[in-house]
Amino acid sequence: MSFTGKTTYSAGTTLPEIAEDVADLVSINAPHETPLLDALGDAPRVARSTVHEWVEDSLLPNSDAITGVASSSSVTINDGTRFRVGDLVRFDGLSDIALVSDVSAEEGTLTLVRGYGGTTPGTLTVGKAVYVIGNASLEGADAQTARYTLRQRRQNYTQIFASTISVSGSELAANQIAVRDELAWQKNLRSRELLRDLENSVVNGVAPSDTPEGGDGVRRSMRGLISFIEQNQFTVGTGGFPADAALTEVGLNLALREVWKRSSGQIDLIVVGGREKRAINQFVASNRRYFTGTSESYKDLVSVYESDFGICRVVLSRYVPTGTVLMLDSSRLSVLPLAGRSFAYTPLARTGDAENGQLLGEYTLECRNESAHGIIRGFTA
Repeated sequence: MSFTGKTTYSAGTTLPEIAEDVADLVSINAPHETPLLDALGDAPRVARSTVHEWVEDSLLPNSDAITGVASSSSVTINDGTRFRVGDLVRFDGLSDIALVSDVSAEEGTLTLVRGYGGTTPGTLTVGKAVYVIGNASLEGADAQTARYTLRQRRQNYTQIFASTISVSGSELAANQIAVRDELAWQKNLRSRELLRDLENSVVNGVAPSDTPEGGDGVRRSMRGLISFIEQNQFTVGTGGFPADAALTEVGLNLALREVWKRSSGQIDLIVVGGREKRAINQFVASNRRYFTGTSESYKDLVSVYESDFGICRVVLSRYVPTGTVLMLDSSRLSVLPLAGRSFAYTPLARTGDAENGQLLGEYTLECRNESAHGIIRGFTA
């Protein structure tokens, strides 16, 4: 027997008693997460000026490279001021120890006593590194000339991130589907956009070449991580770095080792895009084991990479350029708001039948001791 009751399809969906069935949810698919900002966390302080400065110092350098070999006991180096008479030195790749008997700082020449302590002298070549073991002072000798390093002031600039909101009076008064308060909803959307832009700027931002502090017609923008890192730059296939098309564990460890050799920093964040994250996941591919039974889960993920040079969280960020790996010491990084200028909403003057306002924040990146961080570039696969 057929159904004879009243149906919606018998009269169409335009009947006045048929209500719209719209889910009480607005779905957003646009990327808005900020994993690097989440990893760094809130800064412990604020910036007090649009030109934010900090002071860095360093120890006296204790190594240099040979630029010329006059004889087995006389070499030239880049900077003779790094050495003193009485220094015990060793040479990269050789087992012998030498004593510095004379230094000509102006010419950058070292006179050496080779085979010190019964060690066997090797062959010196241009490019080899010379390391100071320590200075052996003479008993009763006069004090040597004082040496010191100069503290350096580093700086970055604050950048204003702003978005305007305008909602008409009619829109505010009307009942909305899935949105209770249109103004609050617009604030939420624009806030996500500004946070997204802030993370992107922390990675990729650069300051203007001229008038970086900003001015009439010059927009002030902050330098990002890629702009700051200068000393520890590694390019695939150059400077002894492996020519692998994709990131490998050998290449990553080489870069971590070089940063460790040059600084006391502790790399604890590896920030990559999608392709390089997949390459890191492949580090353990050869050690995977497959199980049968009740488990139906398969894990193909490396979230923490532990090596001799540190325990590193692996952070996936959409804003790291393809082919690039950032190696960061998070203890030396801060994203600071200008005092009183954290992201906030300010109503604007009403000039008509609309509620107007502006979301605005002003932030900068403090990247201390850029030599404590590193970057690898050039991966193509």
